[in-house]
This record gives sequence, C-alpha cells and structure tokens, in this order.
Amino acid sequence: MIPERFAPMVRELTPLAERFHAAGHRLFVVGGAVRDLFDGRDVTDLDLTTDARPPEIKRCLDGWAEAVWTQGEKFGTIGAQKTDAESGERLDYEITTFRAEAYADDSRKPHVVFADEIEADLSRRDFTVNAMALEMLPGGTTPELVDPFDGMVDLMSKTLRTPLGAHVSFSDDPLRMLRAARFVAGYGLAPSDEITAAVREMAARLEIVSAERIRDELDKLMVVDHPAEGLWFLVDTGLAEEFLPELPKMRLEHDPIHRHKDVLTHTIAVVENVRPPREDERIAAGERPGYDFRLTRLAALFHDVGKPRTRGYQAGKGTTFHHHDAVGARMTRTRMGALRYSNDDVAAVTELVALHLRFHTYSMGWSDSAVRRYVRDAGDLLAELNTLTRCDCTTRNAKKAARLGRRMDELEERIDELAAAEEL
Repeated sequence: MIPERFAPMVRELTPLAERFHAAGHRLFVVGGAVRDLFDGRDVTDLDLTTDARPPEIKRCLDGWAEAVWTQGEKFGTIGAQKTDAESGERLDYEITTFRAEAYADDSRKPHVVFADEIEADLSRRDFTVNAMALEMLPGGTTPELVDPFDGMVDLMSKTLRTPLGAHVSFSDDPLRMLRAARFVAGYGLAPSDEITAAVREMAARLEIVSAERIRDELDKLMVVDHPAEGLWFLVDTGLAEEFLPELPKMRLEHDPIHRHKDVLTHTIAVVENVRPPREDERIAAGERPGYDFRLTRLAALFHDVGKPRTRGYQAGKGTTFHHHDAVGARMTRTRMGALRYSNDDVAAVTELVALHLRFHTYSMGWSDSAVRRYVRDAGDLLAELNTLTRCDCTTRNAKKAARLGRRMDELEERIDELAAAEEL
C-alpha cells in the first residue's frame, strides 16, 4: 500500500515514469522533495533526475508535456510544463541527467560531467539529507528509496553531514558553506565536527562565488522560522567575515563599567522577534495590512550595524552610540549594494535603519503634525518600521517592554484616527 503522503506524487508522476521505463531509462525524485516528504513538510517542487541524456529526455516528454524549454540543456536540464488533470493547475518540472559537477579553483561556474548511476549523482550533492532519491516505478507502485549515504539516519538524528568529505563538498561549491547555516537553522540540524572545521579552514574560498548567489542564500536563511542558530554558525566559523563582516564586528565585549549590551546578541534576538505576518488573521480581524517579512528581517539584521563605529563613553551616561542610525544606514547601503540587492531593496532597508530610532522620541509627546510627519517619512514602509520598532525591544524587564508596547499601540491608534479624520 502506498503511504498517504506519497500518493499525490505517485499519481502525478506515474505516467511520466512509465514513459521513461518504456524507453529503457529510470526516473527519480531527488533532493529537497524527498527530504521534506520524510520530514512531514509540504512539498511544492519536484526535482527529477534520470540516466537519460537531454535528447532522450525530450523524446520521453514528447506527447506528454504541454511545453518544453531547453535553456539548461548544456547542463543536462530540460524543463517541462503539464496541467494536472484533477486540479487544473499548471505544474512545472525540471528533469536533469545524472551529473557530477565541480568548481575549478579560480572559477565561479561549475564544470558539468554526466554520470550513469544515481549513486554518483547523489554523491555530489551538498548534504546527506539532500542526497536521497525516490525511484518512480511503472504501475503506480510505491517508490523505492535510494539512500547510499544514510541521509535518512541523519534526518532522524538531526545531524548535518556531507556525502563525501566536507572539504571535497565545499571545494566543489563553496556556497554550500553558507547553505549549511540555513540547514542548521531551518531544519534544526547540528553540523558535524568535520563540517564546522572545514568551514573554518575554507571560508576564504567563498570569494569565488558570485555576490548574487551569496545574496540569494542569505535571503533564504533570513526567512526560515528561526534563523538565530544559522547566524551564530556564520559568525562562529568565520564565514560571515567573507561576505558580511559587519555582523561579527557587532560582537562587542561586555563591559561591566560602561554597562553596554552585546550588540550582536541583541541584533540576532531582534531578527528572531520578527515573525511572519499572518495576513489571513489580520484581514479577518480588520487590522492594518501586514509587513514585508523578508525586508523587515533584513532591517533587523542591519539596524544596529553602525554601533561599533559610533561607540563612545560619556560620563554619567555610560556607553553611547550617537548617530548610529545615520552611520548604520550608510553602511547598510554599501553592504547591500556589494551583495547586489535590488535598488528597491537597498532603499527600503536603508530607510528602515535610518528611521528605527524615530519612535523613541514619542515619549516626549508628539503633536498631530509630528505624527503625520512620522507617517510621511515612513511612507510605504510604515508597517515595516512599526514592526521593527516593536521587535527592537529585547529587554528582560517586563514592565519596560510593556511600556514600549503600550506606547506603540497608542501611536498606531493615533495614526488610524488621523487617517480617518483626513478621509472625512
């Protein structure tokens, strides 16, 4: 009997698997879809691999796919689109020939070599939990698990390992060192000692990876449910120094005399505080629109980045960080530009960093015109700015946190009242 969680996939792929088998080839679901199926997570994309070469893949798709694209053919990948008979949804597939790829020491682009066995393909994948495959069989029978590197054991034991040696894996693609942080955070996997040691030794090799790929991987880390462990992994292994050196620089020492906080610990706590907005619940409750989760998380990451440069000491006040908002905004613009973020992303996060202290003068009392100015300056980022301000409170003092929450509630109520009055 087919396990319930496999049934939709089997129904969807059996006709295609039968075409490949009739042509003398094998078809596998591979990578993240297999991992997520066994981890009880939703599977949205099915990556397929086969021993067939690209011309043979196209022949198998002929008469089944409604559209085929071949932009990735030289890398062994053929894309296809098919409308699901039950849901009417258009589904996209990528089918790739077994391959092994490696980076030359001075290259950002992989050299692709096709392979004949699934085990060779799996051996070159990043982590053992991604080096599993399910062979799709004719007749709608239960797929067979192929797991030559004990990825299932690692998934169950919450361990992050590489199929081959970590040094080999990270040499093949240095971006995997950054990807490890996402798996540590997103799946709660503990990196093996070998992985941690290899990242520390090979961190500088990240320099051959394009800024765009690094940016995309950082974005993926920033939107996992709890990114803290991944961010600490980047700092503790020294990898952050290679692409985001401002992050470890926030690890300011605790000073019992000046009594300032460890800025890095605070920053990571603020990032964690930013939770995904529940749009369905907000709309049902008649509340204001939600915020851009990714941008707000990035703003939380950068909001205090100017503190190390502005740290000072003032008698009677202790440690100070005068103008760290303005300095941090300039630093944010520079770093996000270097990571090739879009102009819109750079402008939005930079503005949030520049404005993140504005609310704290509200305790002095704001006139209606001051409230309007706050709204006008925030512009389309008002929801993100208010969320960042709330999340910036990491104090353990419950009364202090409650006071800040009440002040923000009051400000948002005034914003709503003034907006309603202006509409009238």
